[in-house]
Amino acid sequence: MPVKHDLYADLSVSKDELGKLRSKDAKLNQLVEHYDMIDADIVKAEAGSAGDISDDQLKKLKEKRLLAKDSIVQHLPHPD
Repeated sequence: MPVKHDLYADLSVSKDELGKLRSKDAKLNQLVEHYDMIDADIVKAEAGSAGDISDDQLKKLKEKRLLAKDSIVQHLPHPD
């Protein structure tokens, strides 16, 4: 059964910490929402509920999710 990707583990941040950052930063909130939308599409595709999707299309979705995550990482504040 397909599962949602664990963004918090990838970012080494808790759900609460990211929530606080998102509430103070509209751009970060937008980036995370975009990531969540792509991730939901991947979960649907892997579950077969998105219709027939080719392996190539799924691979492209996963690459898109990786780029979205990279955008979040670049936008997060980095400790000095």
